[in-house]
Amino acid sequence: MATIADVAKLAGVSSSTVSYVLSGKRPISGPTRTRVEHAIRELDFSPHAGARALATNRTNVLGLVVPLRALETNSATVMEIVAGVLTAAREHGDDVLVLTDEDVADVHRLAAGSRVDALILMDVERQDPRLPVLAALRQPSILIGVPSRTRELSCIDLDFAAAGRLAVRHLAEHGHTRVALLGASEAAIARGANYAVRIIDGFREEAGRLGVHHAVVPLEDTYPQAAAAVARARAEVEGLTALLVHNEGALPGVLDALARDGLRVPEDVSVLAVSPTRLAAHLPVPLSVIDVPAVEIGRTAVAMAVDRQQRPMAAETRLLAPRLLEHGSCAAPPVP
Repeated sequence: MATIADVAKLAGVSSSTVSYVLSGKRPISGPTRTRVEHAIRELDFSPHAGARALATNRTNVLGLVVPLRALETNSATVMEIVAGVLTAAREHGDDVLVLTDEDVADVHRLAAGSRVDALILMDVERQDPRLPVLAALRQPSILIGVPSRTRELSCIDLDFAAAGRLAVRHLAEHGHTRVALLGASEAAIARGANYAVRIIDGFREEAGRLGVHHAVVPLEDTYPQAAAAVARARAEVEGLTALLVHNEGALPGVLDALARDGLRVPEDVSVLAVSPTRLAAHLPVPLSVIDVPAVEIGRTAVAMAVDRQQRPMAAETRLLAPRLLEHGSCAAPPVP
C-alpha cells in the first residue's frame, strides 16, 4: 500500500508538500500540484481518514442519530428524511455515520471522539435528555423536530401545530363539526415525541376556537388496531363525520375499517391524511393530504449543518408551512 512518502518521491517533492496538496492549507503552484496529483493516481494512494482529519480538522462525516423507536410510527416518513440527509450530504462531499441508539452516552461518544463534523438528531422529544449534551459540543448540532426548550440548538421541521390547525379549518369549511384525530402511536404520544404532540396541540386549539366537537385517539399500524381506533373515535364523538389521520402506516387499515363499517369516503365520512404526498398516492381511495416534505426536511438539516461548520451562526428554528393538497376525500357531511 502506497504511503505519502512514496507519493512525494515519485512527484519529486517533500512529504509536507503532498500534505499541503491534500489539505489545501497552503497554496501550491500549478505544475507542482499536477505532479503530486499524477503520482497519487499512479500509486492509487488514498490518505487514511484519520490522517486526513488531523490535517484539515475535518472528517467530512456527518453523524445522523435515528433511534430505532422512530420507526414505531410513520416509518416511511422517517426513511424519506434519511434519504434526504444522505443525498444532500453526498452533494456536499460528506459521508454519513448513522447511530440507531438513543442513549445519551452514545451520542456524546460519537461527537467527543471527533468522528463527525456535525450531528443531526431525529425523533426529538419535548423534554429530550440528549439536548444538554449536544449544547455542550464543539460541533454544530441540528434537530429535526422542535423541543420545548431548544437550548440554543438549531431546529428544522414541518410546523405540525400549524398543520393541526389547518386540518380543522379545512374540515370546518366543508361543514364538519364532529371530527377526530387519529394520531401517532400511544408510545410516541406518551414519551412526548414532538411531531406527535405538536399536531395534537394545534388540532385541539383550532377545534376549541371553532367550536368543533373533537377527540384524539392514538393509532397503531396493524389492521385490527386501526379498526379499534376508528371504533373508539366513533364512540367518543357521536355522529362523527371526519377523520384526520397522522400515521401513514395505518392509513390502509383505517380505510379498510371504514369500508367494513359500510362507510364511504367522502360520502359518509371525510378523511384527511398528514403524510408525504407520494406515500398517500398509492391507497385504494385517493386521499386529500397535508404534505410532510420529508426529503426537504432532511436536505435542509444537512445545509444548516454545513453552513455552521463554515462560520459561526446564531441558532434558528425553521418551521416549514404546511401545504394541503385536495384529492377529493373531503366533502360536506352527509345530511341526517
